[in-house]
Amino acid sequence: MESMLNKLKSTVTKVTADVTSAVMGNPVTREFEVGRHIASAGPGMCWRIYNGTKKSTKQEVAVFVFDKKMIDKHQKFDKDQIVESLKRGVQQLTRLRHPRLLTVQHPLEESRDCLAFCTEPVFASLSNVLGHWDNLPSPVPNDIKEYKLYDVETKYGLLQISEGLSFLHSGVKMVHGNLCPENIILNKSGSWKIMGFDFSISSGNPADTDPKYSCKEWEPNLPPLCLPNPEYLAPEYILSVSCGTPSDMYSLGVVAHAVFNEGRPVFAVNKHDIFKSFSRQLDQLTNISPALLSKLPEEVREHVKMLLSVTPDLRPDADQMTKIPFFDDVGAVTLQYFDSLFQRDNLQKSQFYKGLPKVLPKLPKRVVVYRILPSLTSEFVNPDMVPFVLPNVLLIAEECTKDEYVRLVLPDLTPVFKQQEPIQASNMILLIFLQKMDLLLTKTPAEDIKNSVLPMVYRALEAPSVQIQELCLNIIPTFANLIDYPSIKNSLIPRIKSACLQTSSLAVRVNSLVCLGKILEYMDKWFVVDEILPFLQQIPSREPAVLMGILGIYKCTFSHKKLGIPKENLATKTLPHLVSLSIDSNLNLNQFNSFMVVIREMLSRMEAEHKTKLEQLHIMQEQQRSLNISGTEKSSEETKNPASLHQIDDIFGSTGMNGKENGSSAAAPQPNRMSLTLEEKQRLAKEQEQAAKLRSQQPLAPQSIKPAASANSQTKDLTSSLLTNMASLNSMSLTNTPRPPPAMSAFPSSSMVSNGFNPAIAGFPTASAAGIGMRPPPASASYGGMATAASAPNFGALAPNHGQVNMSALDNLFTPNKPKVSLSQMAPASATPWLGQFTPAKDARPVMRGAPLPAAAGFGMQANPFFSPQNFSQTPSGANQSGLKHSTSANNDLQDLFG
Repeated sequence: MESMLNKLKSTVTKVTADVTSAVMGNPVTREFEVGRHIASAGPGMCWRIYNGTKKSTKQEVAVFVFDKKMIDKHQKFDKDQIVESLKRGVQQLTRLRHPRLLTVQHPLEESRDCLAFCTEPVFASLSNVLGHWDNLPSPVPNDIKEYKLYDVETKYGLLQISEGLSFLHSGVKMVHGNLCPENIILNKSGSWKIMGFDFSISSGNPADTDPKYSCKEWEPNLPPLCLPNPEYLAPEYILSVSCGTPSDMYSLGVVAHAVFNEGRPVFAVNKHDIFKSFSRQLDQLTNISPALLSKLPEEVREHVKMLLSVTPDLRPDADQMTKIPFFDDVGAVTLQYFDSLFQRDNLQKSQFYKGLPKVLPKLPKRVVVYRILPSLTSEFVNPDMVPFVLPNVLLIAEECTKDEYVRLVLPDLTPVFKQQEPIQASNMILLIFLQKMDLLLTKTPAEDIKNSVLPMVYRALEAPSVQIQELCLNIIPTFANLIDYPSIKNSLIPRIKSACLQTSSLAVRVNSLVCLGKILEYMDKWFVVDEILPFLQQIPSREPAVLMGILGIYKCTFSHKKLGIPKENLATKTLPHLVSLSIDSNLNLNQFNSFMVVIREMLSRMEAEHKTKLEQLHIMQEQQRSLNISGTEKSSEETKNPASLHQIDDIFGSTGMNGKENGSSAAAPQPNRMSLTLEEKQRLAKEQEQAAKLRSQQPLAPQSIKPAASANSQTKDLTSSLLTNMASLNSMSLTNTPRPPPAMSAFPSSSMVSNGFNPAIAGFPTASAAGIGMRPPPASASYGGMATAASAPNFGALAPNHGQVNMSALDNLFTPNKPKVSLSQMAPASATPWLGQFTPAKDARPVMRGAPLPAAAGFGMQANPFFSPQNFSQTPSGANQSGLKHSTSANNDLQDLFG
């Protein structure tokens, strides 16, 4: 691989160096960029042909270069003669102007190393095409190596050479003197052109009807480049040193023979003994054998035989050759007509273009693309001729590859896409383009479709011609899949809707609906529901065809797998519209039945979908109700469990369910709506029994804090100490600060309340401060576990009176708008939950500071009773602090609970 790359690199470098050295210092390079070496031509194939461009206009040209190094082996005198001969031929060609002669774009320029001039773009010489590759780049370009002449090209090429000779002989009175394949050029479009006037001979008396031409005697000692090609010379040129126009016709006969015989002339000439060769040739020409001309087409064989006649007067002249039947081929005539179009008027051109589509399929693609297409596109500058030329251009485009279309056709079509004047021609152009829209969208690049093709389609939808609108609407569905979705949504659909609403033609309105129905599949569901279906209700007309078109769009949308109509839209918009349309008096029975079939299908689906939805909702509601019942029962049990209540208080702080502090919530108790079950009564009895056992045990004496004033040194009851400190705290809160009283959700037993607080207790242990619902200090971030001794204040010093506290003074604070219930009456019901703090239930777990709380860990948005609306509608059974409501049965209890 590396060796191949190196070889390619060396080849490119060598070619670049050759091109640079070939034209270095030549004045041609000031105006023209020289490209790659493409062909060779001229006497001895001495001219190298390069492609090039003009720097100022970027016009494509061919640069002919003669490198003087080719003749270094010759003597100076011979060199000078060769250079003078070549210069004379180019100068003569520059002075002559004719379609059959090679056109010179820039005259000959000479530098120290080379001669150079520029011509029209060139493909190759006829000699290159026939297989002579002298002075060609290595390797030989594939386009030359694989080039094969078609019959139509050969026929028309020989006709062109005959016309060129006719111009020289009749118009200029000149003999070419060296007509051979080396001096016949095939230009870029394939036309055959004559060059190489190095040995041309002009008439001595051009004004006379019988011109005379002086011929030079053959000098075998001259360099070959200073002599014409002897294989194509007439015998009289050598044998009798005479020449005339028949001499060129003999050369034409030999060229025709070479074209049909792979580039071989009639006779091979020994250039070292040319006179003997021509004498032998003269004898053979006197009696030409049929085998000599066997490869020529039969219809031209006799004419070529006449051209090769020994007697010059028997040879046909150039004008006669242009009229032989061999050139009456339809392809040759077509190509000839294109070359003479500039002489025709518009009427003649239009008639010719109308018949051209019948001829194009009979011609080779290369001839059509490179010969006929450029002539057709050149007519686009004439707006009146575009409608006649355009069908032929698009017919050729169908046979082109995508690359050929983009390179050769599209640049000339782009201005035609935008042509709007004259109006009649513009409408014809729109019709032609619309008929070939699939071709345009298939081969045109996406960017050009967006910038050129689609704007033309939009213009057709807005055209005043009903015929154009109908055609456009009919063909849009055929290429809708090639249009990108944003263009359909934002540009195409709005114009179709506008055409439908604004037209006065029933055909356009119906075709608009049909077009929409066919391209529904290229849209998304919500665009159809939001844009297409509401548009149907805006259509004003009620003709049966329009109504059926509306029905068709509804049906397609409803039944399409990708689209579909939501049941809300069916119920509120679609069905009401269809029902109103179905009773229109213009509909016949079959049309009415069609409406009813669609309406029934819509109703059935809507019913099924909505019924399914309601069933699912019903199932979900039943499941939710079941979950709520089980959640309420669980919440009721947890509420009755003092340990659970205490854990909730630790989690959420001193704020209750109603968002108030515990003291406020305890001051407004609500009556219990449920009676205690047998299990609850058993549990309460067990808890009371445990509390009695606790009271009978020896109380713990505090170690860290001593009583402020201990009048009695005997062992104090812990419960009495807690109640005493509670009373002190209440007294302090009421007299010194507006802060709400501490939570009254739990009090000691009724016997303790009736006897009052223990006056002997001046303080209480700090370890019990967290168990009475007190709000922890603001600095503490913990809401669970027991408070430490360091974080709990000593309230003993704040209580100056140690007597019994009258709690009835707090009644007005807690329940100002309800019948007064003294705190003394509330105390008995709360004793049991309070005792539960010291004697946990059977399944209760101790709550540690900073550890997760099992009793509240399962609470979420659904299970948490604080976030459940049912739990705020009534108070659980365990929270009643004013007494129990005795229901007659369990069913009544459930009814009171859940409604």
